[in-house]
Amino acid sequence: MLERIGYDAATAASFAPWDTADATLGRVVRVDKGVAGVLTETGPVRASWGGAVLARVAQDPTEAPCTGDWCVLREWPDHRTTVEQVLPRRTAVVRATAGKSAEGQVICANVDLVGLVVALHPLPAEGKIERLLALAWQSGATPVVLLTKADLVDDGDDVAADVRRLAPDVEVVLVSVETGQGIERVRELIGGRATMALVGTSGHGKSSLTNALVGAEVLSTRTIRDDGRGRHTSVRRELVMLPGGGAVIDTPGLRSVGLVDAEDGLAHTFADVEELAAACRFDDCAHGTEPGCAVKAALEDGSLPLRRWESWRQLQREAALMSLRRETRDRTKKAEQVRRSRQYEQDRQHKRQERE
Repeated sequence: MLERIGYDAATAASFAPWDTADATLGRVVRVDKGVAGVLTETGPVRASWGGAVLARVAQDPTEAPCTGDWCVLREWPDHRTTVEQVLPRRTAVVRATAGKSAEGQVICANVDLVGLVVALHPLPAEGKIERLLALAWQSGATPVVLLTKADLVDDGDDVAADVRRLAPDVEVVLVSVETGQGIERVRELIGGRATMALVGTSGHGKSSLTNALVGAEVLSTRTIRDDGRGRHTSVRRELVMLPGGGAVIDTPGLRSVGLVDAEDGLAHTFADVEELAAACRFDDCAHGTEPGCAVKAALEDGSLPLRRWESWRQLQREAALMSLRRETRDRTKKAEQVRRSRQYEQDRQHKRQERE
């Protein structure tokens, strides 16, 4: 059963050090407030966090089991089942949490493909697609742009061509769950073993696409509003097995796409801009008034659209700010650890003196 959702030699090798008589391998299909639904070779189980997992989560929330994780389970004499270890993640889709926190939120893990679900009606914003592409590339998985609701527009091919210009090395698929357009191509991409995470704004068709791939109504759906916004239908990240093998992870809609440690993702997404910046005469070129600026020349002759340049600058600024916040957070944590260690040593010495 697990081979149908990605179990392979690499997973077996990760599990080998933990493969004992009381250990079971499973894959997380859903998480609900500290309890996970996990699929094992013998069927689904419900598992809470073991002590070692809780200790790691207390230090780093991103260590918590999430949908798509491969994990080690243990069953106790009182019939409890716990997640004792989360195996190393091959890939992970991580976004910044809301507000000023520097923490990241792991949306899902161990996916082979990230399907960026973008509705064709109303006209999709290129800047939003670029953000989603950066998020997907940073995960380590392969992005695929899925332009949904193709039956509602007449210019779907033109929009797809525009997206291909943004991302020439990314496959773009026109999809309609009403007519079936593109559904078979998505199945081919999954190929009977891979896992595809569906990521995008609420109401753009993630759950509808999942239902179409399964061939049954397994997830509830809602209609997108005229302004392109949608109400949250999926409130949890859920791995759904497909009849022909492979799996889809349906994720809650993203109101915003904040990036964490996204240098590689931005480099992939804006490879054309990065190439121009590397061609400038000066390594520290600010792309303003400096002589020999390849970016400025490209903007002037129109080969680099102003909108794309501004989008790159905006995401670069956000990435720099997030990096600064994380550095500040790490320094604060380290200072707190030093303070606690000193306090502990002072208390120990005080107690020793009292005993003497």
